[in-house]
Amino acid sequence: MFDDLDIFAAVVEHSSLNRASRQLNLSQPALSRKISKLEERLGVALFNRFGKRLELTEVGRLTYTYALEQRQQRSKFLEALSKFKEGEPQLVTLGASLTTLQTTLPPLVNAYMEKYPAAELKLITGKTHEIVSSVSEGRADLGIIASATQEPGLRCIPLFEDQLRLVVSEHHPLTLSAKLTMSDLSRLPMILFSKGTWYRRMTDELFQRSGVDPDVRMEIDSFEAIVRLLPTIKAAALLPKSYLRPELLNGGGLVSLHIKELEQTQRTTCLIYPSSGGLSTAARCLVQVTEQVFLPGRD
Repeated sequence: MFDDLDIFAAVVEHSSLNRASRQLNLSQPALSRKISKLEERLGVALFNRFGKRLELTEVGRLTYTYALEQRQQRSKFLEALSKFKEGEPQLVTLGASLTTLQTTLPPLVNAYMEKYPAAELKLITGKTHEIVSSVSEGRADLGIIASATQEPGLRCIPLFEDQLRLVVSEHHPLTLSAKLTMSDLSRLPMILFSKGTWYRRMTDELFQRSGVDPDVRMEIDSFEAIVRLLPTIKAAALLPKSYLRPELLNGGGLVSLHIKELEQTQRTTCLIYPSSGGLSTAARCLVQVTEQVFLPGRD
């Protein structure tokens, strides 16, 4: 019946049995028989016939819409099948925290899509333990998390070390200081990451250990929003070094300042995926690209 639907759609699109028969390389009588056979199968009339002129019935219009949907689905299926035969990756689901999406993912996604432009990448977000569960339970093919894990059944590959840096506007008074310590952050107007996040827990613990009581002006869960607001409200922020790309600092009027105590905030960003094997072509390709981006010297 599906071939007959294609023939029916061709008749509709050419508005003529004669023109459709030439395009389909069928005789007009053979084409008429196929349309009549389709109507018989469906038990409805698809056209009102006025001599040589055809006019779609209401159910004919409905059938034409269905025929188009079938054509599109078949086209997508054949395209996907072709890519599988060629070994091209298809859909892969990657889990990551919101902060990881803002720091680690941009260069990775760019590299992956540049190498495999036809691939589909689905991103899901969550806290580190949620991403670990998603990968363990098969809801995500791979995950990028902000710390190492020893979860049974998962392979954990360290990608890079990261730590927090103090970021201020290039005109901030702290840029004139030769050496900064944590005590310089006491009563300092600051924008902090939202409560409940890994970064916020880490900074709160750091403040507590150092006896620092900052003047918290805002709490936001977006690095981009924070860097845009820093010059406006003349505040400071603690941001991961991995996010502070040269174009962000040089073009954004911001300065990254070093405080030795911030070295205590070091963390390891890791790639996780099932250790049992069975990764899809897409997932294997993403693992390969991830290692090329973050571990270029690895054999």
